Amino acid sequence: MPRYAQIVMGPAGSGKSTYCSNVQKHCETIGRQAHVVNLDPAAEFFDYQPVADIRELIEVGDVMEDESLRLGPNGGLIFCMEYFAQNFDWLQEQLGEVDGDYIIIDCPGQIELYTHIPVMRQLVDTLRSWDFRICGVFLIDAQFMVDTAKFFSGMLSALSTMVNLEIPHINIMSKMDLLNAASKKNIERFLDPDPKELVMEEEHMSEKFQKLNMSIANLIDDYSLVRFMPLDPSEEDSMSDILFSIDSNLQFDEDQDVRIPRDEEGDDEDGDGGDW
Repeated sequence: MPRYAQIVMGPAGSGKSTYCSNVQKHCETIGRQAHVVNLDPAAEFFDYQPVADIRELIEVGDVMEDESLRLGPNGGLIFCMEYFAQNFDWLQEQLGEVDGDYIIIDCPGQIELYTHIPVMRQLVDTLRSWDFRICGVFLIDAQFMVDTAKFFSGMLSALSTMVNLEIPHINIMSKMDLLNAASKKNIERFLDPDPKELVMEEEHMSEKFQKLNMSIANLIDDYSLVRFMPLDPSEEDSMSDILFSIDSNLQFDEDQDVRIPRDEEGDDEDGDGGDW
């Protein structure tokens, strides 16, 4: 049987750890088992209990304090992730003890990890070799995506991650519950956008930048890959819709045994009315 993994990515502050915690709680509510792995060596707080925590292997603070390295926060994090890539067997050992096959991986927020440093691609390839089916989950803070220029920036980040990792992918606009009513109404046009139309709406933009943004819009439109799903933690249906989309990408439901309720099952051969 295959195993399943969500790789949760996105800029710092986009709500990745909160998302991981909420998905785990939602799975518990619907009777499913899901485990969370922390892969952020600089994490300070999260409210889930990880089955594997990279800080047990290496931590940014220890790297920064090493006099022989003399690295800052970003350099320290890159060093930690490259060290992790050389020790994937540590993660395999941690996951080998897990009772369950659905893993949610909480990743660091440095965008270079997903664009031009090969660590995350190496992780994807390694998980596949361990018979994992993988779906990328890329979060963008809805409060960041309230105008066209910022929206294009977020779309390009999501697109570059998708192209680099080459895995099934879901883009999520997080923290919808923090928007006021006017912002929620305005942001609806960004969920399933027409990039060229968005550029044309920016009348105040100089001709130079309008040409640049139109070129970006053409690029995004040519790929036709980036769409966002809204995530409002205050609405249970929001999480259900997102989990359904991710499970569809993972083909999770197709591998589960069909279970027929006793009151819907006909008389069986031994006449006991069936069972779960």
